[in-house]
Amino acid sequence: MQTPLFVRPLTADERETLETGLRSASAFTLRRCQILLASAEGQSTTAIAHDLRCTDQTVRNALHAFHQRGLAALQPQSSRPHTCATIFTPGVCESLRALLHQSPRTFGKPTSRWTLALAAEVSFAQGLTPRLVSDEAIRVALRRLRVSWKRAKHWITSPDPAYARKKKRRDQLIQRALAQPTWALGFGDEVWWSRLAQPNQYGWTDAEATYKLQELSRPTDDPDPKALACYGLLRRPGPLQADQMWLRFVTGRPVSAVTIDFLAWCSAQLAAQGFTALLLIWDNASWHRSQAVRHWIRQHNQRVKRGAEGVRLVVCHLPSKSPWLNPIEPKWVHGKRAVSEPDRLLSADELEARVYAYYGCACETHLVIPKKVV
Repeated sequence: MQTPLFVRPLTADERETLETGLRSASAFTLRRCQILLASAEGQSTTAIAHDLRCTDQTVRNALHAFHQRGLAALQPQSSRPHTCATIFTPGVCESLRALLHQSPRTFGKPTSRWTLALAAEVSFAQGLTPRLVSDEAIRVALRRLRVSWKRAKHWITSPDPAYARKKKRRDQLIQRALAQPTWALGFGDEVWWSRLAQPNQYGWTDAEATYKLQELSRPTDDPDPKALACYGLLRRPGPLQADQMWLRFVTGRPVSAVTIDFLAWCSAQLAAQGFTALLLIWDNASWHRSQAVRHWIRQHNQRVKRGAEGVRLVVCHLPSKSPWLNPIEPKWVHGKRAVSEPDRLLSADELEARVYAYYGCACETHLVIPKKVV
């Protein structure tokens, strides 16, 4: 049984302050005043706790605080701990620095780029932290190491004198396609997936350090090509729906004949989904504006009009040197950063598999250049 505890005798000024505190807007001050005045009237801590619907220890804490600090006990103190035990000691911070200098793929992750969440996950898996910490904990540890996130920036402008007119036409066609439920909106482009060239990367590194990429070389007996050509179509269903990527790799290089095969494949895919037209927005590559491609598109649209299988193709060419008007361009950039390997040469099959996995596309057979074109 605990020893009975009562408040010491109150002075006239203390009692007046406590009675004034009964009208305080602070719930903490009000409760403390109620406890002290009730104890001064001779009530036990158990009775006070019952009347105020709190624990006996809460009443005792209030009385002890008043005996130690006087009227200052009517104000709440800071709940911040006096000592802050950090998980990231200087030794753990240095281990975190060494961890970030390695590729996440070393630890079985499907990407070559570090994020705060990924760093926290791997740090816990490697035993650097006793538990899974938050992103902010990793950020604070990196700030203590003077490690910052560096990103390269580029700035380009279009030299096309008709830029404003062409951009306005593109925007009008996009609004028209989104308003038609049977129209599909697609952004087309081609890209080379290089096995040697390293994309512009960014990552956590020391503030004074220079972030460099290792130059890769191709062995003389390597049978795979240096780069893989790929056709892509970015399907944009609507503003509230996720984009879709369609990919077809090429055995060779982009040419008009391969472009026609890719368009025919996209037309068949869209027709199977119930669409009647495709608004195709792409740049002014020679295999986009060639006479063969334009002739095929005209004949294709005529055949579709007569009832043949496929969708009608409405082509919109972008202004020259304006990749920011084609949303598929940043998709290529992010994809190259994600599938690249900073210190190892990928095989052609491994690179292709990573590309398909990153964009969530099903593997398709390669488009082949006709022999007469080769």
